[in-house]
Amino acid sequence: MRCGYFEDGRCRSCSHLRTPYQQQLDAKAEHARAVLADCRGLRWLPPVPSRPSGFRNKAKMVVAGTVDAPTLGILDAGGDGTDLRACGLYSPAMQAFLPEVAAFITTAGLTPYDVGLRRGELKHVLVTESPSGQYLVRFVLRSTESLPRLRKHLPGFLDANPAAVVVSANLQPEHKAVLEGPEEIVLTEQTTLPVTVNDVDLHLGARSFFQTNTDVAAALYRQAREWADGLEPRQVLDLYCGVGGFAMHLAAPGRRVLGVELSEQAVHSARAAAREQGLLDVEFAAGDATDPSHVTGGIGAQAAAADLVVVNPPRRGLGPELCAWIEASAAQALIYSSCRVETLARDLAALPSFRAEQARLLDMFPHTDHYEVIVLLRRQVPQ
Repeated sequence: MRCGYFEDGRCRSCSHLRTPYQQQLDAKAEHARAVLADCRGLRWLPPVPSRPSGFRNKAKMVVAGTVDAPTLGILDAGGDGTDLRACGLYSPAMQAFLPEVAAFITTAGLTPYDVGLRRGELKHVLVTESPSGQYLVRFVLRSTESLPRLRKHLPGFLDANPAAVVVSANLQPEHKAVLEGPEEIVLTEQTTLPVTVNDVDLHLGARSFFQTNTDVAAALYRQAREWADGLEPRQVLDLYCGVGGFAMHLAAPGRRVLGVELSEQAVHSARAAAREQGLLDVEFAAGDATDPSHVTGGIGAQAAAADLVVVNPPRRGLGPELCAWIEASAAQALIYSSCRVETLARDLAALPSFRAEQARLLDMFPHTDHYEVIVLLRRQVPQ
């Protein structure tokens, strides 16, 4: 992928852009194998590559400049804005949509936040694109000062851009390097972005987590489904389930699936999606995935009875307490999706009853050092 921003030195986020893509993929595979070298007998499936460009479904843009000439992108070393609307990681449709967002900033008089002076209102714009070409747009504001103008001019923006189906304002009042704040105000009648992955329909709320590479996420879910179907579990526990991507892909006749997620908004979205698709044996509960025993009601007993556990933790991994819970559980198999292989290796060492049988690298983040690994583990039969 050729990138003028990279060649001009304006953006170096894609640190391996000059490395041929196959070499990038080979280097990631070598790194993953080296970190998981202690997993004896682990069989590696062929890596899942990504498109080298146009693969990102989310734009996380720092807003700088002025009301009349806002920049959407990053800040340079001096704190000035570098506009990245034409970044090749985004689809052509996203590249065409971002200038419309910039024009709306001007129309609505949303003053970009000046980090050095600590003045202004609009800090970030976060845009998520669905496979069908619809958008969720979030304006991260310092305060509610500009909300009346945002509301006033929003109908015109929506009329001119019907693909923008969800728009919200997020309030982040603190002066620190935090992408978003705790309060979200949805400004449109529609509150979630429909996203179809494989044959599963998901709903993304404004604060919902979803993988940034939809094509590779689809391959990730297909791999988990293939392994689960081979295991034929009767009860599945999906921890860190988000909006239910893994849980709904693993649904099958005669199989109960329970997803646990801390975000109540994500759980609400997952329940709605499961209900719409008639998945009566797929349930979701709001709770701390690091300790499934604390989930209230009869859900805790269902979690403890699962014969397959699926985990998709953040970069910090599972940690010793959750590993100990899985060790003591009734689970006979574990599917672990990891975005950081070093914490994956640490957690696998804390699960001595399980043996890693198969693994697959999925290149969710081309041109960087980051990637996803999914591993199938089975509980060893005592000798």
